[in-house]
Amino acid sequence: MSSGSGAGEVLPHLREALEGNGPAWLPIPTSDRREARRLSDALAPGETIDDEVALVVTTSGTTGVPKGAMLGAAALRASGTATHERLGGPGTWLLALPTHHIAGIQVLLRSILAGTTPTILDVSEGFLPEALAGAVSSMRGERRYTALVPTQLIKALDAPSAAAALAELDGVLVGGAATPLPVYERAKAAGITVVRTYGMSETCGGCVYDGVPLDGTQIRIEDGRVLIGGAMIASGYRGQPDHPAFAEPGWFRTEDAGSFVDGKLSVSGRLDEAIMTGGLLVVPQVVEAVLMTHPGIREVVVLGLPDERLGQRVAVAVVPTDGSTPTLDELRDHVVAELDAIAAPRELTLVSEIPLRGPGKPDREKLRAHLRAGSTS
Repeated sequence: MSSGSGAGEVLPHLREALEGNGPAWLPIPTSDRREARRLSDALAPGETIDDEVALVVTTSGTTGVPKGAMLGAAALRASGTATHERLGGPGTWLLALPTHHIAGIQVLLRSILAGTTPTILDVSEGFLPEALAGAVSSMRGERRYTALVPTQLIKALDAPSAAAALAELDGVLVGGAATPLPVYERAKAAGITVVRTYGMSETCGGCVYDGVPLDGTQIRIEDGRVLIGGAMIASGYRGQPDHPAFAEPGWFRTEDAGSFVDGKLSVSGRLDEAIMTGGLLVVPQVVEAVLMTHPGIREVVVLGLPDERLGQRVAVAVVPTDGSTPTLDELRDHVVAELDAIAAPRELTLVSEIPLRGPGKPDREKLRAHLRAGSTS
């Protein structure tokens, strides 16, 4: 599927998918032949699949092995309807995300459900915030929405015309990764109606908005793990009928740690990304939230590296703000002021940008390779 002007060409196929007609579709990136081949080889298009499956959407998991969430027409409709109900009604959508990921697909599906024509921002060569103003001004309708990942929102906030354009919209869904609190507060101060979303391919995308589950979404916590149930849950993974994540019908066992109190979900981080250092557990996202309050940090990723003495040591990759050169010592002091000293980074690398896998998710494996190569400060 194209991330450029050709993205609209898939609308007839997606309309069939929503109606439950025609074959199941596997969205793949047309601009990346290697990735397209990898997904095709792993997910076997052309082979038999259950008639109820409308889309097979790949996940951006950490294992490197592609998994395809099988989504039915009823699940897709339930997700889109619940989204519009939460936002205040159907509207016109601006597509600014790749259409082979669930977040981009959902922008198109919601447009179909709303009976509107999506406005498409070409991101095939990357996201250019300066183009947002023109795209937003061309949108029609009483209500207008878009969906972004946090890195796009950060870039838009640094471009006054883009921030002003986003402030005109009735809702800007931000997901794919956690939105740092300082970024969220900057967006609010700029007049942008930010809706922080939580979800994944296995749940037809975002199903919890600002901590509150959408109508029809159920949340429960087991041993600190988030489980999600409801009509929007995938029927399983393509070619993996006994995967434990779908062991309980109608429920999906995530890899996220969190709590659910008074009807509000709080996600603290990924269970499979936790760092065991000196016999203690460090959740990267907790440390990242603290570091994002440092004035010299624009973006940050915390990860674990092998360590002979500690088992793993906490390392950090930082995109500094313009004109800043944060040091390891000052970042350690900044963390220790809020958290236990075991969470303070022991290694720092400064990078110009954070490599990504999937929509907005940091590629920790690439960063680990970068650190292991000795590119540290």
